[in-house]
Amino acid sequence: MSRERWMALFFVLGSTCFLIGPFPGYAQLVGASADATTFFIGSILFTAGGALQSFIAFPERDSGAAGRASWRAAAIQSAGTLFFNVTTYQALHTSLSNSNYDRLVWRPDAFGSICFLVSGAIAFRASARHGWLPARGRQGWWEPSLNLLGCLFFGISAVAGYLVPSTGSLISLAAANWNTVLGAACFLTCALATLLTGRTLKSPRLRRLQAFEADLKRDVESVV
Repeated sequence: MSRERWMALFFVLGSTCFLIGPFPGYAQLVGASADATTFFIGSILFTAGGALQSFIAFPERDSGAAGRASWRAAAIQSAGTLFFNVTTYQALHTSLSNSNYDRLVWRPDAFGSICFLVSGAIAFRASARHGWLPARGRQGWWEPSLNLLGCLFFGISAVAGYLVPSTGSLISLAAANWNTVLGAACFLTCALATLLTGRTLKSPRLRRLQAFEADLKRDVESVV
């Protein structure tokens, strides 16, 4: 299996954890500790996928604008996953040490969400676009936009999950839950596409190959 597919598999499994974790029915079924464990495992899988993505992008960091963008996006996203490792571990520790803990066991924190937003923005800016709209035609043309949307959902979840010191309550538990689910669904969709095709715009070498194939196709069509 290619490196891109291994990366995608880690993101698929990690996204699935964050997709099912916020559902109240899941937490009631497995209990708060198991739910917190689900988020923690998901964050570790995200970190594994981010590390592999960075490993793939690192050799291309000096190969032009696309390579630099891929490397920066991967490195910043990987940093965000490390912040999520810390917060999910803290949530797991809290659920294990407090038997009365019955609220959402994890929400995207500010630092991790900022890293994801910056990473998503870099990848989106480097993608082929017509203004704000993605340029269609190439395989995976929609991935940077959907990835950025997922980062935005995680950012909204972080704001909605903010604990107000004066009241001791979250701004909106429901909004934090649903935006976490929606963000995870966006990441899962992108990861599944990569897992099925073995290609992704996150990989500079595959991006160049796709560009070469598109140019070759145009040349052939012009001759015919």
